[in-house]
Amino acid sequence: MIWLTWRQFRLQALMVGAAVAVLAVFLAVTGPGLSDDYDRYAGEFLKQIALERINGYLYVVGQVLVYAAPPVIGAFWGAPLIARELEAGTHRLVWNQSITRTRWLVAKLAITGVGAMAVTGLLSLAVTWWADPIDDAIGTGQASGVFNVPRLLPPVFGARGVVPIGYAAFAFALGVAVGLVVRRTVVAIAITLAAVIAVEVLSPLLLRPHLMTPVETTIVVTTENMRGFMLSGPEDTAEVTQIEAKLPGEGFWKLSEQTVNSAGQAPKTLPQWLAKCGPPPPNVAPDPSRPTLANCFQRLADEGYRQKITYHPANRFWDLQWREAGIFLLLAAGLTGFCFWRIRRDLT
Repeated sequence: MIWLTWRQFRLQALMVGAAVAVLAVFLAVTGPGLSDDYDRYAGEFLKQIALERINGYLYVVGQVLVYAAPPVIGAFWGAPLIARELEAGTHRLVWNQSITRTRWLVAKLAITGVGAMAVTGLLSLAVTWWADPIDDAIGTGQASGVFNVPRLLPPVFGARGVVPIGYAAFAFALGVAVGLVVRRTVVAIAITLAAVIAVEVLSPLLLRPHLMTPVETTIVVTTENMRGFMLSGPEDTAEVTQIEAKLPGEGFWKLSEQTVNSAGQAPKTLPQWLAKCGPPPPNVAPDPSRPTLANCFQRLADEGYRQKITYHPANRFWDLQWREAGIFLLLAAGLTGFCFWRIRRDLT
């Protein structure tokens, strides 16, 4: 049974393994140089490595491949695994040769599922190791070219650490379960591919922010931390609807921000006079009576306005990694249990 499963699975395994091996070679060759450059250039590290295009290419390609691995594994490893057998009717031949349904399914899930997790884990480990100096530099406030997103933020978080392993296990189990239900290979592939991509997109929005209680703080807006404000309405009667300020430190994940008054309430619009604090409209001569930003923000603070911000600090990276990976591993275990129930009770 193990030999037969490997024969059916080897083509997909060799194709994915070859792609991972090629990337791993490039990462292994260039990785030590990145670590040396990080020590050599210190605060100018990202500006220096951005001059060599290969670094940017590897950074983007590695990230894309880690994100692509779970959908590919779920759709092309998991979905056809059982659906192809059921569609062709070859499962009956195996079951009539003293091999139980449970043993048949265990062999298929164990070999293919462990292989899926191992390949994804090795890929994520290689990318995380190679990008570690870059992530450390971004975490200190450096930025250059494509190297500008802290690892805690959604575009990078899912391509680091152990989360991809959880995604791969979930995607594979989901593909097998869908194949068992629909019994059509092409349909199972399409459903699984769409579902896993949707999970990867929605998880940072609906799941990850709630894995830990966010930190909540309030800060006073100043000319140093102000990042902009949004105006609404005609120029003559414009109102400020939103202010954005930066938290102290680097590498955090800001979840929400709103301006609150002295009573702790979030008004829909801010004081009318605040609209005059921005730059004058185009082709309009400067008005000497126009207040400076520093004076405006001081007046705003004196009236009790503050920025209420919720966020996850940078040091929560691994806590969030393990929690999210654990949730998807549990989901994978639940889907696996469903597969065993389905094949023993409902499949004829």
